[in-house]
Amino acid sequence: MSEDDIPQADQIDGAPHPRETATLIGQAAAETGFLDAFNGDRLHHAWLITGPKGVGKATLAWRIARFLLATPKDDGGMFAAPTPDTLDISPDHPVNARIDALSEPSLCLLRRSWDEKTKKLKTVISVDDVRKLKSFFSMSNPDGGRRVVIVDAADEMNVAAANALLKVLEEPPADCILLLVAHQPSRLLPTIRSRCRELRCTQLSADDMAQALTAAGADAQQYAVALSELSGGSVGEALRLLNLDGLTLYKELMSVIETFPRLDRSAAIKLGEKAAARGAEGRLDLMLRLFDLALSRLSRAGLGMIDTQATQGELLTLARLSPDANAARAWAELAATSSARARHGQAVNLDPSSVILDMLFTMNTVAARTAA
Repeated sequence: MSEDDIPQADQIDGAPHPRETATLIGQAAAETGFLDAFNGDRLHHAWLITGPKGVGKATLAWRIARFLLATPKDDGGMFAAPTPDTLDISPDHPVNARIDALSEPSLCLLRRSWDEKTKKLKTVISVDDVRKLKSFFSMSNPDGGRRVVIVDAADEMNVAAANALLKVLEEPPADCILLLVAHQPSRLLPTIRSRCRELRCTQLSADDMAQALTAAGADAQQYAVALSELSGGSVGEALRLLNLDGLTLYKELMSVIETFPRLDRSAAIKLGEKAAARGAEGRLDLMLRLFDLALSRLSRAGLGMIDTQATQGELLTLARLSPDANAARAWAELAATSSARARHGQAVNLDPSSVILDMLFTMNTVAARTAA
């Protein structure tokens, strides 16, 4: 496999790489938080960028990296640059070209590496990956400016790697800024979290989702509301749904759920057959994710927390099957057990259609108790 064909661990399938994304949408508060610290001479040496997966955390990290490397340090002289009010830098700045080519000598990227033996990406960031920082810091800085390290994602480090990075955080080199992207910061060592300042990225609204999808090259304006609902405001997840025809699958799943508690067995069997179709190996994963979404929305509907539908008629179905808090509790209890059961069936190679039918039959049983 050529180097160009090796997948990048920090890129979502079907989406531009975060370093190639010029505009960050919906995260103005996080950008402002960093700029306020920069302008107030409170630039911390380590930043933990958190939030749901796919909302722009890595894009923010790359924007900060470009800004730091392109903005000279204030030497206090009379010709100091004006106070910046944006992370944008000139499109013609040479830092842009070097970062796009991953040839910027003042930047180090830590991510899951390629395993030549298995011909797959490693499942974790290893201690060997983190040890690359030693040689990075040992090299002289060509322009005497800042250095930046991006770790994407920090919660993918194994224990040895986390401990190695902790040593860097405890004794950070001068003029070095570490940007740690984390989807699940609770998985990080408390000592790592305590040494970082947090920048929190939030879920995108439907309007922001439409803009972000357009910026990513996806023609999905008419589906922005549905995608925002089903993706949890994550552009990455929305692109995955688009690329795998997830909106159609969710619509078909809801059409079966509409028949609860008198399950349309014929429709259920057809849905199961879709998961078992030849060449649809990734479809079962997506369908299980959509089941999780449906169960979550059923449990939240009983608490009055769903007011926007992801497909035609969904609100009526949710209201009928989850009319009150008792129903919400029943669906939440099912969600806590059924997902693990389905994924166990997947792990032991049960027929995919059997996994789907089992979930539908179990949901139908619960619906018999909860339906208004």
